[in-house]
Amino acid sequence: MIPGARFEDRVAVVLGGGSGMGAAVSARFALEGAHVYVCDLNSEAAQAVSRHIEVDGGRATPLEVDATSRESVASLMSRIESDEGVLHVLHSQVGMPGAPGVDVSDEDFDRGIDVNVKSAFYPVAAAVPLLARASGHAAITLVASTAALVGSPFSPLYSLTKGAVVAYARALALAVAPDGIRVNVICPGPVDTPMLPQFFGRDPGANISDLMSDFVSSIPMQRPGTPDEIAGVAAFLASDDAGFITGVALPVDGGLTAR
Repeated sequence: MIPGARFEDRVAVVLGGGSGMGAAVSARFALEGAHVYVCDLNSEAAQAVSRHIEVDGGRATPLEVDATSRESVASLMSRIESDEGVLHVLHSQVGMPGAPGVDVSDEDFDRGIDVNVKSAFYPVAAAVPLLARASGHAAITLVASTAALVGSPFSPLYSLTKGAVVAYARALALAVAPDGIRVNVICPGPVDTPMLPQFFGRDPGANISDLMSDFVSSIPMQRPGTPDEIAGVAAFLASDDAGFITGVALPVDGGLTAR
């Protein structure tokens, strides 16, 4: 635990916490004192992240959770209520690239909505009663994308789903402010995770390396972000240091959307 830990004696849920940015967010919350429920569809990944947290002296509980299922997230919140009685932080990192092109299949459309929209909506609906018990110290952080702000040249469907998360968060911030709950959205640009190549080269024969290099060169800071940089922003927004910030969609993109 770092000195002046901002989440000491607090409870955090990280959905999609088993890899990439979600794993970094889980570790950061734990480093700052939270008991982190590391939730992921991949139970082995959640367990691995939790073990790393515990080795570093933190507290973590791994759980297999499907954030696109009302039943699964309801079961999660029942567990939190039984174990803790309160929730201070809900962070949803669940997401996927959208299918390319304008005309996508019904299967791809439904999958995009399930993973990118339902994974934000269902957990929040289940968590609000527990967050309202946090005596004004509750925060929800959702994750969208710069594609929600400026549009994606690769997938209009992706922009549609991530734009929905931003609009939802702004409305939600107004709805739950009287309960002492803040809601903000992180909009990452390209981040160096195993998922990054999936955003490029979805057309047959595309050179993924060249496409990624061209895109990164368009970023003013000339590099992708890191999971730890996203985790630092998540920790700030979820902490009392951001106590008067709600309804904000914050680009973390190396200047990409400043153009």
